[in-house]
Amino acid sequence: MTSPMTSRTPIGGTAAALALVLAGGPAAAPAGTATPAPLVAKGQIAQLEDAISVILTADEDRAGYQSTSFPHWNKGRDTTDACSTRAEVLIAEAVEEPDVSAACKLTGGKWFSYYDEQTVTKQSSIEVDHVVPLAEAWGSGASAWTAERREAYANDQAATATLTAVTARTKREKGEQDITGWLPPSTSALCRYIGDWVATKLRWGLSTDKEELEALKLFADNSCETTMVRWTPAPGTLPPV
Repeated sequence: MTSPMTSRTPIGGTAAALALVLAGGPAAAPAGTATPAPLVAKGQIAQLEDAISVILTADEDRAGYQSTSFPHWNKGRDTTDACSTRAEVLIAEAVEEPDVSAACKLTGGKWFSYYDEQTVTKQSSIEVDHVVPLAEAWGSGASAWTAERREAYANDQAATATLTAVTARTKREKGEQDITGWLPPSTSALCRYIGDWVATKLRWGLSTDKEELEALKLFADNSCETTMVRWTPAPGTLPPV
């Protein structure tokens, strides 16, 4: 469940966010000082800088991408109910749980969108976002996956970093852009978003391109230097080399 923040400071896009980082930026999320655990298959935790260092770097190629290559939303974790993955995420992340009909129609409920620190009560104003967009995943290695693995990625509820409930407006603004093209408008969301981005890339064995890597390093070297990244490799993900 997402916890509401109490302040919101809009910024003018990715360039402004990166400028803010270089100027000292928002305070990084509280973190311990423990030495990162070894990279083992059952789960990892590492400081942002160390996590970034084990992501494969490769040129991005989005040629041939189409959203239908990632079947979503599927029947969700509980295939015996009528709820899709999208509905299950909304139910799980609600700060006030909605009523759920036998056909999984959601009524009422309240959500907090950490991207822009907005509280949402209207169904039409809330969406479920892939933190690492489908087109970005395709261009970072998913084009070589099986259809089954792409479906697993698009409906991944086993890791909290992969999918999140956000305002429909921020989801539209973000589209399929990576971190060099879009960042959350709330400054207090930046380190969490960057940490979730890196965790998802590591969980699924996705690569970064050079521009993306440089942006990640800016955050790791400045305002997000104490951010801890937690991830568990998805089934079939090879360990970092």
